[in-house]
Amino acid sequence: MKYLFSLFFCCFVVLVFAQKKNLHQKTVVVKTNPDLVKINDSIPALIPQKNNGKYGFINQKGKVIIAHQYSNVGFFTEDCNLLNSPNEKVRKYGSNKYASVRINNLDFRIDRSGKRVYLYKNSDLGKCSLPYVTQLFHAYILNNSYGIIEDSKFENPGDYRQFTIYPQYNYLHILEGDDLKNPMIVASKNNKFGVIDVNNKVIIPFEYNDIKRNFSWKFARLFEVTKDGKNYFYIDVNNNAY
Repeated sequence: MKYLFSLFFCCFVVLVFAQKKNLHQKTVVVKTNPDLVKINDSIPALIPQKNNGKYGFINQKGKVIIAHQYSNVGFFTEDCNLLNSPNEKVRKYGSNKYASVRINNLDFRIDRSGKRVYLYKNSDLGKCSLPYVTQLFHAYILNNSYGIIEDSKFENPGDYRQFTIYPQYNYLHILEGDDLKNPMIVASKNNKFGVIDVNNKVIIPFEYNDIKRNFSWKFARLFEVTKDGKNYFYIDVNNNAY
């Protein structure tokens, strides 16, 4: 009986001590920056913007988060040269927590607060071994008009049924992206640019003077467009401007 009482007392003391210790442990709360809260989860929280010849970053509500001071900027995305750097200390700056910017002919990585955290050095750059991915679809020109073909199914240009999109556009360019079966296609018709898919469905209406053929769709699911041929800005797949 005495043994059982001693055992119970020891267990009670241990339990009380553990509870007391837990009460004194601090709860770590990760604070979310309200300026970086996403309205559209498919695009970045911070979007490059050009103003008066200089680049900065705005959030999805259009608020300037990082001042317009740079001659060029990229998205907050990975840099494989830094991820594979021979200098282990700088590899962390290759993650998508940082963006590349240029000012006074110097290239930096900045964090989401706009702080310059790393100055590029040639000796820090590693080699990128990115695999080559073959596109399933390609543009095809017939009678000076552009259409789309799927290489594995196309043999006879005389058979209109073999075209994914029969040639009818002034220009087509398939954007690089992660979904090879459903790529976005920059199209031009009647001297205006828009975006279509492989089903010839209009994704972005034909109302733009130009749409850049770059990596903004692949990296950020955004299109870089202009209506006057000079001032470019980004739009999402729903044609919302940023």
